[in-house]
Amino acid sequence: MTPARLLGIVAALLPLAALPPAAAQTAWGDRVALAERHRVGAIGQRRFTHAQFWEAVAPSLGGGRLAVAEVGRSMQGRALRTVTFGRGSVSVFLWSQMHGDEATATMALADVFAFLAADEPSPLRDRIGRELTVTFLPMLNPDGAEIFQRENAGGIDINRDVRRLATPEARTLKAVRDRLRPDFGFNLHDQNARTRVGNGEPAAIALLPPPADQARSYGPVRARARLVAAWLAADFGNAVAGRIAKYDDTFNPRAFGDQMQAWGTATVLIESGALPDDPQKQRLRTLNAAAILGVLEAIATRSFERADPAWYESLPFNRGGAYDLLVIGGSLVVPGVGPLRADVAINFDDSVARTGGRIREVGDLETAVALDTLDLRGKVLHPMPDAVLQTGGTTWVPIGSPARFIIRESADATGREVGRIP
Repeated sequence: MTPARLLGIVAALLPLAALPPAAAQTAWGDRVALAERHRVGAIGQRRFTHAQFWEAVAPSLGGGRLAVAEVGRSMQGRALRTVTFGRGSVSVFLWSQMHGDEATATMALADVFAFLAADEPSPLRDRIGRELTVTFLPMLNPDGAEIFQRENAGGIDINRDVRRLATPEARTLKAVRDRLRPDFGFNLHDQNARTRVGNGEPAAIALLPPPADQARSYGPVRARARLVAAWLAADFGNAVAGRIAKYDDTFNPRAFGDQMQAWGTATVLIESGALPDDPQKQRLRTLNAAAILGVLEAIATRSFERADPAWYESLPFNRGGAYDLLVIGGSLVVPGVGPLRADVAINFDDSVARTGGRIREVGDLETAVALDTLDLRGKVLHPMPDAVLQTGGTTWVPIGSPARFIIRESADATGREVGRIP
């Protein structure tokens, strides 16, 4: 029996008086409706700048419910700001987009701000504001966001700078954490859209209460974070069951989440992957906003303490190694050579939006894994001119070239066309 399962059984055997009293919890569907109703329309795509973000959320920040403070500057001088809501005794700290090309949670925070600032009565808002003081630090890496790259302007991954604190962004994050000494923390990221849940579906969400030591032990702080992660696993399961994974739990002494846990803040990593037909992650944005509101309420009411650790521990780990698209069953025409029986694996430059497809492998790929598969049994792939390299009368199909093909019924270039990639 696993330790996690044993913990779950022990929790179930505790006398009812030892558990916190049941408290009202806003239903998942109601929170999704709130997130959709308060969506900030000025941000509708994953790529937006620092100026565009703060302009979009400005209407939410002028009513007095949310306090805004400049807490630092990025390497290129862009303002790093916190937004604070509530007056409660429990401190919660959320930071997003420390990787500049990971914007899903930042969009979700814009919608959370709009809900928290709204005038209509809300028991959910009241519970959060009464019991918690919530501090948000959105878009920690505005210089990276400017060109949609992971690293900051100096090429440094801020989430690998917790020991040296070489970057102003990392120093700001550490300073805010030291000032707040939060009880709970949420490290909000995006992960590779090719990541799968074990060997199965693409992962929409991955969760992790990061380890605080090499032994990956569970002291009181990490155990509390695991209960929060378990609560989130169950909550996200209302919308994306089967698409929730555990993130790699190897201790990384250079990473902020791991050190936050060591410093006494019960921290949970939330990684947003991808969903089908959601190229700008607008559906995942809404799910993030709904889950953030829900977990804040769960902390405010202590209802997360009733979670079973097995809800988290039973999740499969993330697994990579999948191609974006696998084209199987057909033949590939190489100019000057003729048709070859060959499958083609394709990865996209933007795996979420599925743009910029490139050839990654050609040959016998029957056992390869891909997020999508196109069966061209009996059909023939004809490379378009930019998919091949021709020089000195010789032709290559280079790995990494654009994946652009005409699908025909025969190897004859004049044969009937039945489709194209892309």
